[in-house]
Amino acid sequence: MSTMRDYGLELDAMQAQMKELQQLVRQLIHNQAEGQAIHTEKNMSTELGSVFYSGQYRGAQGSFRWEPQEKQVSLLMQMDGEKIAKILAVFGHKQRLDILRSVLQEPLTGPELVERLNMGTTGQLYHHIKALVGADLLIQEERGGKYTIPGHRALPLLLLLAAAADFIDTSDYLDMTEARHNAHTYLGGAHEQYDPHLLLWAVVENSILEHIHGTCSEIHIFLHLDGSITVSDNGRGIPVQALPDSELPRVQTVLTDMNRLNASASFLAPGGEKGISMPIVNALSRQLSVEIRRDNKVFQQQYRHGIPQSELLTVGRTNETGTSITFLPDRDIFSQAFEFSVLEKQAADISAFYPKLRLQVVTD
Repeated sequence: MSTMRDYGLELDAMQAQMKELQQLVRQLIHNQAEGQAIHTEKNMSTELGSVFYSGQYRGAQGSFRWEPQEKQVSLLMQMDGEKIAKILAVFGHKQRLDILRSVLQEPLTGPELVERLNMGTTGQLYHHIKALVGADLLIQEERGGKYTIPGHRALPLLLLLAAAADFIDTSDYLDMTEARHNAHTYLGGAHEQYDPHLLLWAVVENSILEHIHGTCSEIHIFLHLDGSITVSDNGRGIPVQALPDSELPRVQTVLTDMNRLNASASFLAPGGEKGISMPIVNALSRQLSVEIRRDNKVFQQQYRHGIPQSELLTVGRTNETGTSITFLPDRDIFSQAFEFSVLEKQAADISAFYPKLRLQVVTD
């Protein structure tokens, strides 16, 4: 015997289930909307994010530790700018910074600091000591005793130095910015008459020094259609290893640090007050690239207004040695372009002076 289905009752039950499902969906949507509103409100207060940090330092004077901490960036941005500037000014004063760094390494008396830092007089030292003690950055064990850094100040000082290490290359870039603003001290003459060939001869001068050293016999100058120029030699190639007190490859120091490694390799332009070294060429160029061939490898690095646009990259292998510098003078500084006739004449003069050096000028 078959049972008849009541489709009406089934339809009513399905409609009831649909209403219940719709209510559940509406409730879910409502809850999600509330959650998003709360989340958005929370994000508005922390949209700049947070800085999480901790640290530990163990030295001769003991162990210092920061437990994990968090600071809202938005609060850091609201700190008193004048007070921050005063704090940074203390650490920006070289003699006071030298005092703090010396005492951080080991406790020292006043006379020991005078001798170590070659400050000349104790009066000069105690002027700075008084300021540092007053700022709770130094303490003295007893009258006439050794100075030390308070334990709660040691780790922040080290972290500040670590942060400065990450910014240290900016000092070179600031120097190069100053060089662009004071181009006349290097180039001589009026702005509209600045001669881009002066940059070229400064680069060639470095290759000539390689020749004088006995490690370079050929220099090629390539004039390109875009106004840039390349100086390529078969010298030893600029060293790429980092200096003992730096993480930067030596070539980057050669091309950016105006105060180091360049005293013997600068070209003095007629009317110029200061010599044109490789960092000056880099600073006064819109673009510069260097290729180094040494140690059976080819290295490359790109610069823009003196600032590296890449790390020093290994891009190939070779049995050759030498350096190639390609640069485009900044047109905001140099209104003139390179002239082939000028290049040929100067190349001939250089070749006559150095008969064993082959110097060739080529155009694209």
